[in-house]
Parts: sequence; structure tokens; C-alpha cells
Amino acid sequence: MLANPLHLLALGFGSGLAPKAPGTFGTLVAIPFYLLFAGLDLPFYLAIVVVAFVIGVFLCDNTSKALGVHDHSGIVWDEFVGFWITMTAVPLTWQWILLGFVLFRIFDIFKPWPVKLADQKMQGGFGIMIDDVLAGIYALICMHLILNFVV
Repeated sequence: MLANPLHLLALGFGSGLAPKAPGTFGTLVAIPFYLLFAGLDLPFYLAIVVVAFVIGVFLCDNTSKALGVHDHSGIVWDEFVGFWITMTAVPLTWQWILLGFVLFRIFDIFKPWPVKLADQKMQGGFGIMIDDVLAGIYALICMHLILNFVV
């Protein structure tokens, strides 16, 4: 699977093949990529995230079909995008990265409404991506509430 560039990306450069907690490992691998474009102006950062989402719909759909399983646990490109959404317009420090990682993983694992509904009802590459986008939005809201009202 990793020889195919589409599957390589969808599987998070192999991080999604971790025997336990592939979503967590996928999110960890998303961090260095986040660091590459975190310092960009907000419109460029958002453009990268939107393009990554659009590409992700195709990648995840393609890899899901190749694996014969909808939303196979090894597909972690959606975690990449969800984490990058979480980290939108927050300070670039290890503390914020850690907090973003933890919050995103909490929302991705526990799937509060409507994340769980999207996960259950949506199909194809869009369905694989959208629950992590929603989890990322929940985590982003928490990050900005903390940033604006706690810190």
C-alpha cells in the first residue's frame, strides 16, 4: 500500500499502520507538517488546510476502496486535517501544540454530536474526512476560548 503515493498520504506516511492508536500516531505525524506552515499568514494557512481537505476527500475515498473498508483505522489523513484545523491562529509554542493535540484527540475519540452522527451517516471520502473536520472545529473553539478567556 505504501508504494502508491495516494495510499502513502492517506495512511499518514505509514503512521496509520501502527498496531494500536493509529489515529493518535497519525496526529503526531501531522505535527511536523503543521510546523512547516504554522508561521504563514492566516489566509495562506487556511488555503493549505482547505486544499488538504479537498485532496483528502479523494485520498481517503481511493484508499478506502483499495482496502475494501469504509474509514479503515489506518487512514489518518483526516487526522492531519483535523489537527491543522485545531491549530488555526493559535500561538506557535509546544504548550499550545500539546493542548491542541490533546483536545483534538478527545473530540475525535469521543465524537460528541454531530461528530458521531457525521461519522455514522456520511459515506465515501467526504464521510471519512468530515467527522475529523468537526472534531477539529470543536477543538479549535476550545483553543480560542482558552486563548481569549483563560490566558
